[in-house]
Amino acid sequence: MIGEADLILNPDGSIYHLGLTSDQICEDIILVGDPDRVKMFEPYMERIFFTQHVREFVSMMGEYKGKNILVISTGIGTDNIDIVFTELDALVNIDLTTRKPKSKKTKLNFYRIGTSGSLRKEIPVDGLLASTHGIGLDVLMHFYERKSNADCESIRLDINKILKKERILSVSYAATASSALLKKVPKSFHKGMTLTLPGFYGPQGRNVRIQNKSDRFLELMRSYAFGKHVITNFEMETSAIYGMAETMGHRAISLNAIIANRELNVFSSQAKKTITKLIEEGLEMIVSP
Repeated sequence: MIGEADLILNPDGSIYHLGLTSDQICEDIILVGDPDRVKMFEPYMERIFFTQHVREFVSMMGEYKGKNILVISTGIGTDNIDIVFTELDALVNIDLTTRKPKSKKTKLNFYRIGTSGSLRKEIPVDGLLASTHGIGLDVLMHFYERKSNADCESIRLDINKILKKERILSVSYAATASSALLKKVPKSFHKGMTLTLPGFYGPQGRNVRIQNKSDRFLELMRSYAFGKHVITNFEMETSAIYGMAETMGHRAISLNAIIANRELNVFSSQAKKTITKLIEEGLEMIVSP
C-alpha cells in the first residue's frame, strides 16, 4: 500500500498539487508551460467540461472533434514535470481508495506544445519542430530506476564527456519520443534532438552579469551528432517528459514552436501566431488516425 505521505490527497479526494480527481482525466493530454496558454485552446473546443486553477497548474478539459482532451499548464522546468506525471499517472493507475496499484495499467498520450530556441540556422524562427530525443542536463531522472536503450546510453556518455571538458558539473540522460506519436507528426515539421536545460540564462549560454564557465557550450552542442541525429533546439521540459513517459509506460511527443534562433541571434516578431499554428497542428495530430 502506498503511504499517505508518499501520495498525498486533498480532503475532497483530489490529487495534491493538480487538484484533479480520477473522473477529470482522459487519454489525450496536452502539456503547456505558460498557465495563460491554456486559454488559447478554448476557442477550438466544441464544449468545455471544466477549468480550474491550482498554483501554476491550470487544467481545462474540452471536446475537440468528438475527442476529449485535457490541457494542463506545468509552469517552467522539469521539477513540475515530475509532479504532473506522477499525479496524472496515479489518477489512472492507482486505486486511490485502497492505495494500491491497479493490475491493468492505462497508457496516456502526452503532447507537449511549447516554445523553444533553435541552435541551428537551418531551423528557422517561426518553424515547427518535433523532438525525436530529449537530452536532459537536469537531475530529475537520476532519482528514478529506469532502463535506457543503447542509443540513449551512447548519447548520454558523449554529452557527459563534453560537460566534463567544459567544467560543467552536470550528468546528462537521454530519452526518446513515442514512436507511435512520432509517426503522426506532419511532414512539414522539422525533427531533431532537443536539449533540456535547467535554466534560461547561464545554462542556455546567455551572459547577463555573471560569466558562463563555457563560452563555446552552444557551439559544442550544435556540432554534436549521433549518427544522423543532431541537436536542433533547446528548452526546459522535454527530457523529463520523455523520461517519465518511458519509465511509466506512457506515450509522449514534444512539439516545439521555434521563436528564437541562437546561431543567427534573431527572435520571432510573431511568436503568438507561431504558437497558435502549433496548437492547431497539435490538435489535428491528436484526432488523426
